[in-house]
Amino acid sequence: MKRSWGVLFPGVLLTALLLTLFIANGQYANAAVDKKSADNNACKLNSPTGAAKHVISIQFDNVHFTRDNPNVPSDLEQMPNLLNFIKNNGTMLSNYHTPLIAHTAGDILTSLTGLYGEHDGMPVSNSYRYFNADGTSSSTPSFTYWTAPVSTAPNAQYNMITAPNTNTPAPWVSYTRAGCNVGSVATANTVLENINTDIPTVFGANSPEAAEVKANSGQAYSDFVGIGIHCAQNDATCSSANNGKADVLPNEPGGYTGFNALFGHKNVVPQISPAGPLQDLDGQVIQDSKQHVGFPGFDGMSAAVSLSYVAAMQEHNVPVTYAYISDAHDPHGSDPHSGVAYGPGEAGYVQTLKSYDDAFGKFFARLEKDGINASNTVFSFSADENDHFAGGPPTPANCDGITVPCTYQQVGEVNGNLTGLLATQKNITTPFAVHADSAPNFYLQGNPARQDPTTRAFDRAVGSLTATNPYTGKEEQISNYLADPVEMKFLHMVTADPSRTPTLTMFAKPDYYLYAGAPNCNQPCIQIQSGFAWNHGDLSPDINNTWLGLVGPGVRHLGVDHSVWADQTDLRPTLMSLLGLKDDYTHDGRALFEVFTEKALPQQVRSNKNFYVRLGQLYKQINAPVGQLSMLTVQISTNALESDSPNDQTYTNLENELISLTTLRDTVAHQIQNTLETATFGANAHVHVGAKVQQQDPFKQSQQLFKKAQQLR
Repeated sequence: MKRSWGVLFPGVLLTALLLTLFIANGQYANAAVDKKSADNNACKLNSPTGAAKHVISIQFDNVHFTRDNPNVPSDLEQMPNLLNFIKNNGTMLSNYHTPLIAHTAGDILTSLTGLYGEHDGMPVSNSYRYFNADGTSSSTPSFTYWTAPVSTAPNAQYNMITAPNTNTPAPWVSYTRAGCNVGSVATANTVLENINTDIPTVFGANSPEAAEVKANSGQAYSDFVGIGIHCAQNDATCSSANNGKADVLPNEPGGYTGFNALFGHKNVVPQISPAGPLQDLDGQVIQDSKQHVGFPGFDGMSAAVSLSYVAAMQEHNVPVTYAYISDAHDPHGSDPHSGVAYGPGEAGYVQTLKSYDDAFGKFFARLEKDGINASNTVFSFSADENDHFAGGPPTPANCDGITVPCTYQQVGEVNGNLTGLLATQKNITTPFAVHADSAPNFYLQGNPARQDPTTRAFDRAVGSLTATNPYTGKEEQISNYLADPVEMKFLHMVTADPSRTPTLTMFAKPDYYLYAGAPNCNQPCIQIQSGFAWNHGDLSPDINNTWLGLVGPGVRHLGVDHSVWADQTDLRPTLMSLLGLKDDYTHDGRALFEVFTEKALPQQVRSNKNFYVRLGQLYKQINAPVGQLSMLTVQISTNALESDSPNDQTYTNLENELISLTTLRDTVAHQIQNTLETATFGANAHVHVGAKVQQQDPFKQSQQLFKKAQQLR
């Protein structure tokens, strides 16, 4: 799904390519790359294998490994250059999961930091609401620069928050402290995301950049949004002569001073494409749809554009690069299909995937010429989340999209007007605002307590709303699950800022996209909206189960593996361990030792790998938002919120049990978390002895957690 931010965010990202190059028959005939610049000796990665010199981490928007139609090859099957690179050189994990809610901003930020929304501030995205002091609520985008505040109000909280009034640790710090420059290509919140708030935050309200915003906002967006380099200390790339600015991180653990960064295509491209304007991998100058040379907007970050930035950065003293690639299933720019989403196997969708595959072929060939490959580079490839396709059957029924294109008479999410449905079906007119989604978050005006009779009546009404699904013709309950702040805490959705906590979250059936509209159904409250057909955010296997590809020194060659259950918090500690680096905070995830070669395993883990693997797998199932224990508790929560017993006793009893269960879970999870973190990153040779002593305790305690949850359900 597109990165939708409303007025502040007209597009997203793009910039970076090469030096002297010209293209013949889709190949780089001559890329005049200074090989010394592609191998930065100042960057001191300390990988256990001693071989890792580069890092390339790429995250797609909604690109799928599994098939959405059994007859149509999946997105990755239609990108064999990428899929085969992963399968032949590393491991493709196909049992990889999102946090909740499963949206672009939250999922990418979790992948970057190894933290759930509880600890990075973003459990609700791509925007979220917060309560004001008067009980009303306001909306704010999730996509802002790392240190930006929620609003312009005095003493406003950081958007990215890990503790009260404390900015979330930044993901580039462990690299820059090791002497490595870090390139950000449209990667969430590590670059400027907008011109209204981020430019004053980074450049200053009276800066020349702010003046450009007033004089020519379109060019300012292309100049400053979406692209950046965070430099190692005293690195000339980000010098003041190159318009480098102080890389300010006021709450970074251990302090962070003396570091600079470059922000925007205008400042980055002279360092990575000194011979002239940056071109994409197809030889076109990178620009937006209105011919503003520079960042083309986040929806303009096709594979050919994004990978061009990555290659150019890697060739010019930026050995660590993080990049975003836009989705393939929505028409972008001047596409004649614009306004109507593609279904699986439609010609435009297949054509886009072919262009992505071609781009990866050129990308890997170019890197190989530069001497950057699986022998010396740790690669990670993943998607922010999967999607649920909302649409009718294709024509012809047996189309495969490749030899026989698919067409669709009807596609689009099922839009539901919650205000109208509540008023007409349940006579509920309680004022509320909602973060519209397939997992809508409700904010009742006045911010009443969860036990308040008004809140409880609202809970029951929301849980019992029904609709006739236009695709099936069947009447059904719209909601699958409900969570109030008690269950949201269990799901790691309650942050250090209490004003962000919704009154209620509904996880709907995944065909639905729910919003607040008119307090009636004079216009149909249920109707298909053809502009969007790929739903996510929700709690549904086809949304929450995504994929992760790992390649490089220290990664086993396992091909496709479905046995390792993992989620997006696990990517960060896995990369840090493979690279011999360490963050100054504790991750919510764990290093995936199952995919490590023997030499890459931390010494402490190597001596008893089976124990640490079992402990890590247990940890995921009791702690992950879509792990086995959470799937039990969200059903308990739903039963509690939908209940209507005398004196609301069922609700009270079940909620109290959930509070107790959360406390017990947190105790066990923190114990396991500390054991795993110490074994992965600690140097204490005696830690393993303690781990063996505790060996039975977390397993027994976890069994008790599951037993209690099963009894309550």
